[in-house]
Amino acid sequence: MLDPAVRRVLDGTPIAHLASVSPDGAPHVVPVWIGTRGDHAVVLTGPGSRKARNLRRDPRVALSIAPADNPFEPVVIRGKVVEWLDGDAGWEVVDQLSDKYVGAAYPRDDERVVAVIEVVRQTVGVG
Repeated sequence: MLDPAVRRVLDGTPIAHLASVSPDGAPHVVPVWIGTRGDHAVVLTGPGSRKARNLRRDPRVALSIAPADNPFEPVVIRGKVVEWLDGDAGWEVVDQLSDKYVGAAYPRDDERVVAVIEVVRQTVGVG
């Protein structure tokens, strides 16, 4: 279950930094839009992106999020991708994230998928 303080941050418009594991074991970190779907975190990506390929091979993920209203109280999440959404279900989440961040539906120029992340560990603040 998402901690209410974590959900508050994820329901805002922070930029999260998602870390995945590359094929050679090196970390790969990219900024992402983030949101929630039930008690899961969600991020969007291209189906052939490095992060998608990494997460399909090894679903472990870490997220570091510095809320815009208080960047000195970061949120850190560890979890794993438990589902991929594509098609209409994926576009529904993509559009929700896009509307939240930029106030409009996401352009349909490129294919997008959504990684649904089960939160295994969550912390708020520097500890």
